[in-house]
Amino acid sequence: MVGYRVLSSGINAEYGEFEARKQLAEASRLSKRSQKKSLAGAGKDLSSQPFLEALAKREEANKTGKMTSIIFIRDKNARGQEISGYIDYAHRLKTEDFEPYFNGKKRLLPKLSDLSFYNWETQKSTSNATPNYQVIADNASGLLFKNKRDRKIVNVDPKASRPGDNSTRVPIASSGQYTQVVIYDHITRRKT
Repeated sequence: MVGYRVLSSGINAEYGEFEARKQLAEASRLSKRSQKKSLAGAGKDLSSQPFLEALAKREEANKTGKMTSIIFIRDKNARGQEISGYIDYAHRLKTEDFEPYFNGKKRLLPKLSDLSFYNWETQKSTSNATPNYQVIADNASGLLFKNKRDRKIVNVDPKASRPGDNSTRVPIASSGQYTQVVIYDHITRRKT
């Protein structure tokens, strides 16, 4: 039939109604894209917590994909066992609500599902790829992470002179919150 369209709901509509719905859907899509997603660390006074302050500064860049950060944390878990691991911050931001961390209700610790995890008492060790990084564990120079977007290597060896191209190593003074925290920032080269 000329001048009629079948909508996804299976209802026939005149061309004018179809165009109106199409414009409404396009406007909705554009408003969602332009709407800035709320940042969990925004507007909070984190000056007394250097680690959370550093995470808040990196939150937007990690959410937008301009940067990916790998967080190394060494501390004790709830059972008093020493654990350490590398966390893909951008991936965790997408899969977890960070509001409890920034509010101080929860502590950020490595999980078995992170890039790498090691429990020093039980000697349990895991390594997992994420959407941003591939783990290279069988390298002579130690543990490496390969960024999946630009294929650059991030070397997390503290003795290495540089962590890699477009990457920086930032030790964080933990002020008693954690035994050790280091953030590796990797600037991803995005095509514009």
